[in-house]
Amino acid sequence: MTKVYRDGSVSGGRRTLDACLSILLAVLCVVWMYPVLLILINSLKTELSISTSTVFALPTAETFVGLDNYVYGVTQMNFLSSFGYSLVITVSSVLLILLCCSMCGWYITRVSSTTSKALYLLCVFSMVVPFQMVMFTLSKTADTLKLNTPFNICIIYLGFGAGLAVFMFTGFMKSVPIAIEEAAMIDGCNPIQIFFQVVFPILKPTMISTAILETMWVWNDYLLPTLVLDIKRYRTIPMAIQYFRGSYGRVEMAPMMACIMITVLPIIIMYLLCQKYIIDGVIAGAVKG
Repeated sequence: MTKVYRDGSVSGGRRTLDACLSILLAVLCVVWMYPVLLILINSLKTELSISTSTVFALPTAETFVGLDNYVYGVTQMNFLSSFGYSLVITVSSVLLILLCCSMCGWYITRVSSTTSKALYLLCVFSMVVPFQMVMFTLSKTADTLKLNTPFNICIIYLGFGAGLAVFMFTGFMKSVPIAIEEAAMIDGCNPIQIFFQVVFPILKPTMISTAILETMWVWNDYLLPTLVLDIKRYRTIPMAIQYFRGSYGRVEMAPMMACIMITVLPIIIMYLLCQKYIIDGVIAGAVKG
């Protein structure tokens, strides 16, 4: 049993356990970061060095090419167009998910009725339905309703992302005292004003946590855009990387590695900037008000 002293210090056994856990987590961190580091290293090397046994070696004076692979991938492979499509799809989808699902979670929490309970169960149930069960029907429906462009595919992402988002917003709203909203109602606010002026700012930690999870999913999604979008006209980043071909249909690994790094970098930056809010969102959702 761990012994805690009056000054707040702990026994030697607890310190040893903490040190072992820190070492274990550090090793796991290195293992998880190694593929990203390997991609970065090979994005700075020549095509020939990647196709040989030196793929795991650091760049040398003979194999180092600097940013040539990045320039080639962006200019010759129409990567900027794919980046733009992915950006439009991700931003529109995440904003739509945050707005609609936060309002839905607020309604489910504050309105106790059979309809709200059934709505919550349907949203949670959608999380366990495999995508493969609905993908062919979805493709036909998207073509019929003209949802097969990067500018309105966000409606489809709203349907698939609503389950997790509603679950997170509902769990957080249960910890928010209703007295705050009642005070706003006494001051003359209508439901729309209460949500956007009172509830919406309170949801900031959960908003950011949900936004990061949904952004990582939409930004890296390959299957849904491939099924819905016209591959010849619209290609997101995962689709463009899949069809990364050079002359004579040969896969050019070095420019592909460079474009993968460009793809991963925005998500890494977003996560590092919002890491504090992720922790705040988890803590806030776990504390009863």
